[in-house]
Amino acid sequence: MNSKFALWSAALLLGLGLSTGCSDGLKSGSQSGDPQQGQANAKPAIFAEEGAAIRGYDPVAYFTDGGPVKGKSEFSYEWQGATWQFASAENRDSFSSNPKKYAPQYGGYCAWAVKEGTTAPIDPQAWKVVDGKLYLNYSLDIQKKWEADIPGHIAEADQNWPGVLQR
Repeated sequence: MNSKFALWSAALLLGLGLSTGCSDGLKSGSQSGDPQQGQANAKPAIFAEEGAAIRGYDPVAYFTDGGPVKGKSEFSYEWQGATWQFASAENRDSFSSNPKKYAPQYGGYCAWAVKEGTTAPIDPQAWKVVDGKLYLNYSLDIQKKWEADIPGHIAEADQNWPGVLQR
């Protein structure tokens, strides 16, 4: 009988906590006006799966080799809280001297997703360089949608970036 009472009490307390919003301290903290707490909810500025930007692909290679080339950990560079990997020391040095020239737009998140007001991971094979800037997409299918109106989609994504990192 005591175990039933304890179980019922625990369920009641849990229900009260959920109904008052106490179950998610980050959400309730970010709504309290504490800017540092709100930043805790923000996504990283660079999409980096397991710390590696562009899933370990060399951002410079999109410009110099005309497509994705897997980077090597021996040629890496830390920038914006992520590890960037390169196919060669030369590419690493090019990137380190001017990261903004080679880094993908929207922190390496899917360009279509940013246009839609959110973020999504990318497939390094779904890419395009437009006006000297690298854009990545979630998949080749999503890239086809994005390519239907690249200038329009870039304009929309530019309006959403970097605000989508707070969502």
